[in-house]
Amino acid sequence: MDPRLNDICRALDYRFRQPDMLEEALTHSSACLVRGRGGVSGKPRAAYERLEFLGDRVLGLAVAEMLFFRFPQENEGALARRHAALVRREALARVAMILGLDSALVMSKGEEDSGGRQNPTMLADACEAILGAVYADGGLEAAVTIVRRHWEPMMAESVTPPKDAKTALQEWAQGRGKPLPAYQTLGMEGPQHDPIFLISVTVEGFEPVTGRGASKRVAEQAAATAMLEKVTK
Repeated sequence: MDPRLNDICRALDYRFRQPDMLEEALTHSSACLVRGRGGVSGKPRAAYERLEFLGDRVLGLAVAEMLFFRFPQENEGALARRHAALVRREALARVAMILGLDSALVMSKGEEDSGGRQNPTMLADACEAILGAVYADGGLEAAVTIVRRHWEPMMAESVTPPKDAKTALQEWAQGRGKPLPAYQTLGMEGPQHDPIFLISVTVEGFEPVTGRGASKRVAEQAAATAMLEKVTK
């Protein structure tokens, strides 16, 4: 097996029966555009999007189960906030770096030159794809074992459930004697059947920032997150 793939297997503590599955999980779509590039078996490369889709669901279920049994006294809202923090891009990118996915990813030279190996979104997507590949190759228990190993330490870092961005921004403003943050719907983008909402938030003393999301709630959270980053710098 390619030494690059061997390194990932060692980091995962998992040996693939189908090495092409691992190769696919490490292949960015930009690499598939390079004519003549093949995988371990010489077949045309496939990018990681399908495995990413699968891994996202595997991670969500595994983390939900871990939280359910670890925090038996917490209600659904508290568990949901913990879950959101553990499956977000930053958490996935953190695990990706631990596994060494940044150096193992296959991508075009242009993508690499533009900083693709340090791109948190790309790393997070690849991490989900790896979990999807393990699930497809070895079943749910193999994938859950990896999730437990890498997510339980992050789960232990938060004694109390994390606050959602809107609540955290409101408390920040109140703690400084400022009026409550004001949200305003600016409009929608995209087709009517799949709109993206644009919402701005204003905090006294700062320029408004805008968030986007598939619902008003998601867009408000995105705007609040962006504003938190601004006011806490």
